Amino acid sequence: MGHDWNAGDFPAIKDIRLSMDISVRELVSQFCNTGFQTHNIWVASTILSDMARENATIFLSFTSNISASGVRGVIIDLARRKKVHAIVVSSGALDEDIARAKMPYLQGSFDADDASLGRSGINRMGSIFVPNECYGYLEEKITEVLGKICSDNGEREFSATEIIRQIGLNLDTEDSFVYQAARNGIPIFCPGISDGAVGLQLAFFQQTHPGFKVNELKSAIEAIDFAMTSKKKGKVGAIILGGGIAKHHAIISNLLGGGLDYAIYVNSSSPYHGSLSGATTSEAKSWGKVGEKARDVTIFGDAAVVFPLLVASSDCFLE
Repeated sequence: MGHDWNAGDFPAIKDIRLSMDISVRELVSQFCNTGFQTHNIWVASTILSDMARENATIFLSFTSNISASGVRGVIIDLARRKKVHAIVVSSGALDEDIARAKMPYLQGSFDADDASLGRSGINRMGSIFVPNECYGYLEEKITEVLGKICSDNGEREFSATEIIRQIGLNLDTEDSFVYQAARNGIPIFCPGISDGAVGLQLAFFQQTHPGFKVNELKSAIEAIDFAMTSKKKGKVGAIILGGGIAKHHAIISNLLGGGLDYAIYVNSSSPYHGSLSGATTSEAKSWGKVGEKARDVTIFGDAAVVFPLLVASSDCFLE
């Protein structure tokens, strides 16, 4: 049986060559024709370069477990350097960031005795252990900050984005992406802010301060307006780590503007169950959330491994 393609049309697979002094950028550049997900990591690195060269507006979306891990430090640095322009997170990502700003999370094990951990006041998140005291600090800090916000601004309605910014401005540590985003004019959009420890504190605070309200729908309009305004100025891209509500909010906010011009997904979910978390950038094109002519790639892998590699391989994100 004949074929309608020629092997000469495809580049040969090349072996990776390592040395004692190889840089991350040099390593990732070798991924170009190595097959499997390494090739997709290389594609993503070229998309990052394109976004920087085009001065694209960049959305960064991630889930709460990313904020609990050491990758949070990469995100803090990106916000400090203003290398991303909007952040989209689940409520839990705020919890982990604010708690870790003052209280350490611990390196644990996936195989721990969970019942024993629970009796000891330890919460397990994969291989990360979170002592109850971390959330005790979070609750006290949010209540304190909300009191100051209302003292300065009066009891009124805030959008979720606005209240997150106010929280960031009132944190007393630079070791926080909420703090860095607030200080550097980077909006944080958090759909479903009520679904987390920060959200619970907002609800409890409202019970004793009835004039204080958080309007999530107003935040949705703010995200759409930000995306539309950015699209009028130039190209828009997104780096999306993981799935869930944060992922979808980032891409649907760009729907009315004709979809993203650049999209990088990194997740470990399967695309074969119809879930949003496992959906590829290609699938998003059918919905118009990623533009038909966009430069895009989906990397199936652990974002805690892949994302630092991508950032470290891109000079424009480190300068």
